[in-house]
Amino acid sequence: MMRIGQGIDAHRLVADRRLVLGGVEMAFEYGLAAHSDGDVLLHALCDALLGAVGQGDIGQHFPDTDAAYAQIDSRVLLRRVGALVAGQGGVIGNLDATVIAQRPRLAPHLPAMRARIAADLDLSEGQINLKATTLEWMGFTGRGEGIAASAVALVDCP
Repeated sequence: MMRIGQGIDAHRLVADRRLVLGGVEMAFEYGLAAHSDGDVLLHALCDALLGAVGQGDIGQHFPDTDAAYAQIDSRVLLRRVGALVAGQGGVIGNLDATVIAQRPRLAPHLPAMRARIAADLDLSEGQINLKATTLEWMGFTGRGEGIAASAVALVDCP
């Protein structure tokens, strides 16, 4: 049975934090405020995968009240979610995600993000589609207050 999951995440941009998206650190004057490294793309993907196998959301599995997850690399979380999906007998068909940010320009980083996600989930890069968009200066992302991501996952489940 094919099942679809959806994930959405957003974090505020703040000074004195590094910016990590899709497992790729990039030069930018701000980073994302979060208990973990704040990687909204990987968090949205985790939620999409968890949703596809009916396992709640990232906050249930990796609560921000647990010191064990303070500043954790979100690639670790993605790998754990991938293992959970496999443990449920799920086989990931494909992932599709969009990062919403006015700045920085993300297009040059998408191939590296795609490669890291594929490696972490043991998928081919062809199973992953990543996009970046702005909201044309509208809303919190357009004003440069934060970055958001949305993702969907298709998983073949027993």
